Amino acid sequence: MLRPVYAVMEREVLRLLRQPARLAAAFVRPLVWLLVIGAGFGALYEPAGRAGYQQFLVPGVVGMTLLFGAMLAALGTVHDKEFGVMRMLVMAPLPHAWIVIAKLLAATLVAVLQALVLLAALTALGYLAAGTAPLLLATALAATAFACSAIGMLIAAFSRTLENFAAVMNFVIFPVFFLSGSLYPVQALPAGLRAAAMLNPYTYGVDLLRHALPAGAAGLGPDFSIGRDLAVLLLFTGAATALACWRFSREAAHAPLVRRLARKGS
Repeated sequence: MLRPVYAVMEREVLRLLRQPARLAAAFVRPLVWLLVIGAGFGALYEPAGRAGYQQFLVPGVVGMTLLFGAMLAALGTVHDKEFGVMRMLVMAPLPHAWIVIAKLLAATLVAVLQALVLLAALTALGYLAAGTAPLLLATALAATAFACSAIGMLIAAFSRTLENFAAVMNFVIFPVFFLSGSLYPVQALPAGLRAAAMLNPYTYGVDLLRHALPAGAAGLGPDFSIGRDLAVLLLFTGAATALACWRFSREAAHAPLVRRLARKGS
């Protein structure tokens, strides 16, 4: 049962390593936000100053890497479903739910690897504060990546084509990112935006990263407790994974493959 899971994870990692542009984007995009946008917003953030705001932004850009990395890895599920690769997995003697779990684990691993590349770059640039907690950081990376992968797999389970996934992803990924604590403290937001951010599971992933990567500036710390962050992430990941497994197990989820096989048979 575990061998197909390992095979799927290995395939996704090899796919990442064979795409150097994708690896480069894993740290170039966040560094642009940190060094350019962070410096600009920091100049307007009087209480902590520019350097303080950029340090506050570090967990946000790490979370961005996990979010974008996991969503793009989930895109591979739709690609496999549309172009026939999924046929081999569907025909394998294992429950369809295991396919979703294997893809979820693969997307999580790919996202964490990209985040580690970014963390290496941040370390070289001196942006990792002395108070970094390695064990908590590893937990935060894994929990946040799982939640982001669950979002991606949920979209992939309901998407029949790459175009559908891309359209829904663009509709989801930017509200998820901007309505979180990535760029600003959640408690400082207006009431309506604060309520929306608190309903966003990604908010708690960024907050957990903020516990592990302290900002080092007054007023720019985490918004919630570690226990609350972990509880929300675990509950959301479990619920989203269960829904994705249910959807994927339905015959309609494989409609593109069924139609293609029917055309070949005729």
